[in-house]
Amino acid sequence: MTDRPLGSFATLSRRQALTLLGATAASVALAAHAGSAAAAMPKTVKGQLTIAFSQEPTVFNPHLLHIEVDEGIHFSIFNPLFGIDENGKFTPALALDVPTVENGGISADGLHWHVKLRDDVQWHDGKPFTAEDVKFTLELLVDPAFRSWRRAGHDLVRDLTVVSPTEITWRLEKPYAPYASILASTFIVPKHAFDGVADKNNASFNNAPIGTGPYKWAERVAGDHILLTANTDYFGAGPHLEQVIYKYVPDLTVLYTQFKTGDVDVTGLQWITPDHYDEAKTLPGKIVQVVPGATIESLTFNMERPQFKELAVRQALYAALDKATIIEALYYGLPKPAESYMPQESFYYNPDLPKHVFDLDKAKALLDGAGWKPGADGIRAKNGIKLSFTNSTTAGNHIREQVQQYIQQNLKSIGIEMTISNLPPAVMWGDYWMLSKFDSVIVGLDFVTGDPDTSDFFLSGASPAKGGGGQNTWQYVNPEVDKLLMQGASSFKPEERKVAYLKIQELIRADLPFLPMFQFATVRGRAQDVKGFTPNVNTRIDSWNIGDWSRG
Repeated sequence: MTDRPLGSFATLSRRQALTLLGATAASVALAAHAGSAAAAMPKTVKGQLTIAFSQEPTVFNPHLLHIEVDEGIHFSIFNPLFGIDENGKFTPALALDVPTVENGGISADGLHWHVKLRDDVQWHDGKPFTAEDVKFTLELLVDPAFRSWRRAGHDLVRDLTVVSPTEITWRLEKPYAPYASILASTFIVPKHAFDGVADKNNASFNNAPIGTGPYKWAERVAGDHILLTANTDYFGAGPHLEQVIYKYVPDLTVLYTQFKTGDVDVTGLQWITPDHYDEAKTLPGKIVQVVPGATIESLTFNMERPQFKELAVRQALYAALDKATIIEALYYGLPKPAESYMPQESFYYNPDLPKHVFDLDKAKALLDGAGWKPGADGIRAKNGIKLSFTNSTTAGNHIREQVQQYIQQNLKSIGIEMTISNLPPAVMWGDYWMLSKFDSVIVGLDFVTGDPDTSDFFLSGASPAKGGGGQNTWQYVNPEVDKLLMQGASSFKPEERKVAYLKIQELIRADLPFLPMFQFATVRGRAQDVKGFTPNVNTRIDSWNIGDWSRG
C-alpha cells in the first residue's frame, strides 16, 4: 500500500477542500456527458456472478441501522448524488456533476449548496427520479421517528429547496468538512415508495427496495441468497451481467471450499481466511491477492455493563490480550498490530500512542489495586459484581472463534470469566449489536471511509441504544471527545483538523472503550474471468462498483 493520505482532505487547502478533492467542473461535466452517451447505447448483458458473504445482508433500506455487508446490496440497487473512487476522488452519479466552488455548486464559505441532477434517470419501477427524492431522503435521515443509521452532518442541513425537478439547494448551519464524504455514502431513495406510509421503519419498500442502480431486486431466500437482475435502463455504462447472486455462506471454510470448486465466483466479506492463503494463491483459474484494508479488529465493550465501567478493568483486559501471538499464530502474520481506530496509512494517524505490552502480571496487579478480589470459585468480584461477561462474534468464523478461546484461557488465569456466546451473522449484527445488547464483541470496523471524522462512532449522542442516530454501540461518552469532533469537523485545513484527530486518538487509547488488535490485511479471491474488481479503501464493501463488473 502506498503512503497516500486516506482522509479526503489530507493535503488540501480550505479552498481545495471545498472543491471536493479538486474535481473541476470541466472534468466532472465530461464524465457526466460520457455517462449519458453510454446510457444511450444498447446494453449488452451476459453471464451470472455469485458473490459470497459470510454475513447475511438483512437491511435493504440503506438508511436504517445496518452494517457493512448490507452495503453490498445498497451499492447494487441505489446511487448517491456522487460517489468516491479508489483514488479518493468524488465522481458524479445522480448529480449531473460534482458541486464545486468553481462550478457554482458550493459557496466560497462552504455553506450554500446547489446541486444539479441528471434528467435521464428513472427508478426501477419506471417512475422518474427528481429533486423531490433527494429532498425526501435528506429529510428522512433526520426524522426523529425514523431509526436512522446516520444523522451527523445531515442534521446541519437547512432550507432544503426544490428549485426544479433537476435542481435542489440547501444551506448548512455551519461549516462541516466531512459532509462531502457523508453525501458520497448517502444513497437516494424514492419518495413515492413511502407515500402514505405512517411508519417508515416498517415500509414494504424495506423488504423489496426500488432504486436507480445497475441492478434490480428480484428475490430473497432468507438464509441462502439474494438475486438481483440487470437494470438495462441504467444511466451509466453498466450493468454488464444478467444476474448477480449474493450468497450467504456463514462458515468460512465452506465459503473457501465453494470458491475452490467454482460454486462461488468472488469471496466477499469475510474473504479467505489467512490459514488458506498458501493454497489459495496456487489455485488455477483464480486471482488471489492480499489487500490492505482500513478495517480495525477489536475486542469491544458495552460501556454500560458494570464490569467495564472501571478503567482499571479495561486496562487489565488489554494487558491480558496477547495480540502478537494472535496475529502470528492465527492470522499468519498478515495484519499489522493497531493501537488506534485510524488506519496507519492515514494523514491523521497518531503514531505516538502507547504501545501495547502483553503482561499477565501487570493485569493481575491492576485488578488487585482496584479491589477486584478472587472469590471461592476463582473469579474476581467487587461490590457484588463478578468479573464475568460474555463475548460474542459471528458463528462460523473459525479464526475468530480460536481467538476467543485463546483470550478466554488467558483471562481465566487472572481470575476473569469470559463465556463465549456466538450468534448467526443476521442476529449478531442486528439489534444485538446495533442496540448494544451485548457484553463484549470481537468485531472488525471501518471507522473512516474517505474522511477522518468519526462522530458516527464516538459522539456521545450517536448511540442507538440511547435513541441516537449513529454507531456508538459501545455507548462511549467523553465530553472532551465530543468537543474535539466538532472542532475537527468545522475546519477545512488539514493541519488544523489533524490536531483534533490526534488528540481524539490519544483519548480513545487512554479510555479503551475497545481493545484494538490489528488492522486488516485481507485475502481476496475471484475467478480469473471476473473483470472490474477494484479494491477501494474509501468504501466498506468490495462491490462498491458492481455496475462495472463483467465476465470474460
